[in-house]
Amino acid sequence: MEMRIPAAVSAVHPRAGMKIERLPFTVRRVETEDGLRKAVRIRHAAYARHVPEFARTLSVPEACDYEEDTVVLLAESKLDGSPIGTARLQTNIFRPLHLEESVALPDWLQGRALCEVERLGVGEGRIGHMVKVALMKAFFDYWELSGTEFAVVAGRSPVDRQYEQLLFKDVFGDKEMVPLRNTGNIPHRVMAFEIATAEERWRAANHPLLKFFRETHHPDIDIGGVTPQRGFATTRPAQRGGRADAYAPVRLV
Repeated sequence: MEMRIPAAVSAVHPRAGMKIERLPFTVRRVETEDGLRKAVRIRHAAYARHVPEFARTLSVPEACDYEEDTVVLLAESKLDGSPIGTARLQTNIFRPLHLEESVALPDWLQGRALCEVERLGVGEGRIGHMVKVALMKAFFDYWELSGTEFAVVAGRSPVDRQYEQLLFKDVFGDKEMVPLRNTGNIPHRVMAFEIATAEERWRAANHPLLKFFRETHHPDIDIGGVTPQRGFATTRPAQRGGRADAYAPVRLV
């Protein structure tokens, strides 16, 4: 199968006076089969360290890697071009999120423009942590440019903690874990984040990543053009336009 990249009309630009910082790696969206093979390699290696049985299903690209509503991100070392991190973003433009195969989202997420993070994997050690943070910054760039209203994630323990620290909120019960079909029925904590109020809530919490996410321009994190999505296929117009009353920010623990 060939990679299909949607037409793009938007890009991320630094704010006036923003500090510029270079990284020892790049984060880009996958646009070639070679890039996808690299993403799959690091994806498989990362999952094999923690969930080896499930990792056996991730040694080749998945059908959804090629879908129009999917973006695969790849972090590569500047030193030798080796893959050191990856993640996949899937919107509900054309179909429900993959996690909706296992759970029914609550009313406050119904009819919303959603995007799910999947298959996040990075290398080991200190560089792996830095790559993960850079990938997360790329997520927020994409969500803001695409018109995503809520990001939705499913994290197994202890991965769920990293999203809690970013101020994601539990979709179901407090720290409730549910098995998901697209992860081999491994229990995951489903969480969501309202994009429009991100910076407001990070500043209120004096978030330690605020400077990296909002006050520093990283030319090496470049997701390319993103087409704003104005008509998500699963959206019910009567429910659009207002802030979800059920959504309340959480604090760093």
